[in-house]
Amino acid sequence: MDATKLPTWLRIILVAGAAILIASASLYAWHWYARPATLTIAVGSLDGEASKLVSALASKLVQQKAPVRLDIVEAGSAAGAAEAFSSGKVDLAVVRGDVGDLSQAQAVAVVTHTVLLLVAPPGSAITDIAGLKRLTVGVVGGDINQRLVKVLTDEYDLARSGVIFKNVGLADVRRMIDSREIRAVLIVMPLAEKYFSLLRSLFPQGGKSGPTLIPIESAPAIAQKERAYESFDLPKGTLRGSPPNPAEDITTLRTSFYLVAQKKLGSDLVAGLTESVMKARRELLADYPLFAQVSAADTEASAYLPAHPGAAEFYNGTQVSFLDKWGNIIFLAPMIAGAVASVLAASFKFLRAEPSLTREEALDVLYALGRRIRGSSGEAELDEIEREIDRVLHAQRLKRASGEGDVVALNVAAHRLENLIHDRRLLFGAQQAGALRD
Repeated sequence: MDATKLPTWLRIILVAGAAILIASASLYAWHWYARPATLTIAVGSLDGEASKLVSALASKLVQQKAPVRLDIVEAGSAAGAAEAFSSGKVDLAVVRGDVGDLSQAQAVAVVTHTVLLLVAPPGSAITDIAGLKRLTVGVVGGDINQRLVKVLTDEYDLARSGVIFKNVGLADVRRMIDSREIRAVLIVMPLAEKYFSLLRSLFPQGGKSGPTLIPIESAPAIAQKERAYESFDLPKGTLRGSPPNPAEDITTLRTSFYLVAQKKLGSDLVAGLTESVMKARRELLADYPLFAQVSAADTEASAYLPAHPGAAEFYNGTQVSFLDKWGNIIFLAPMIAGAVASVLAASFKFLRAEPSLTREEALDVLYALGRRIRGSSGEAELDEIEREIDRVLHAQRLKRASGEGDVVALNVAAHRLENLIHDRRLLFGAQQAGALRD
């Protein structure tokens, strides 16, 4: 397409439209790249505290304009969260390490450690697991503690001892203890004052005595066989300082709640999530003390629940640097800039069209056409030469109209060329007639 044949206003519209299209595409690409990623997270707990903490975290991420946002899926319990995660319905979950199928899970952070407490009422004569023979133990939390109950049963052969484990709700514990329906309580909870108060409220308060904590002496052996658990020494005076309860350190089991991510999530995405979570944690401590227990996931390959590669990059300080990540683009930037410059130059040329020839240049063009006429091979080529002559004369007449040119010499040259074209056509006609006679 010859740009000189288009009106100036149309050329401007075309270039402006192309510029708007390129700018819009660039803006959309940047918006798509810079938009925050939204990840679904399943959460649930017995007392609703986990949902409250994750909601606060999600709000803080929005406030901080973090690159990752959380869409909370309420699962009702830790078991429900693990099920939603293992079925692939969510990207993230807060799960307990001994609950559900975590084969596709990789740790982002440790949310909290929880401790198994086997507790008898104040003044109870039960001081060890052997003392539970032929008694009923209330299990707070129900299904989420079934694996733990099985581990204890197998380790101590409690089935043969006649020990019965019965699921109980928090609201029923006090009544069942008073009526002696249960003689001890199994509960798994974080070591935080909020939960210590909850535990004390489950038992009658009598003088200086408090609940009796029953040690799990075989905890080290259990931890060797069951990697979801670790042996833990509950410090003296954990429940009460004076008089101390327990009176001495006691051995028990500990497991952890994790923030986990699907293995399929990209490293950059999870690294950004981990950084945002740890930053938000610091700002939420004042209002939510339990965030103090949020800590880095174990980055060792031998860990029970290994850290996601993206989380490990953040914790180990091995996140890809700016130059490593964008080096190729930086290298290509000059070439891209050159291409853009070429486009701009072409656009400018298109808008400006071809500059008008001077009178001398126009004469040179016309004189050159004389040689083409003499060497032409047919009527079609002569027609094209005539159109070129018309274009040159038209441009020079426009300059003449604006007082910039003299077309007399050009007209003389054009008249001569027209005569040459006429003679050439006569020659072609004679040749064709001779060919017909032959």
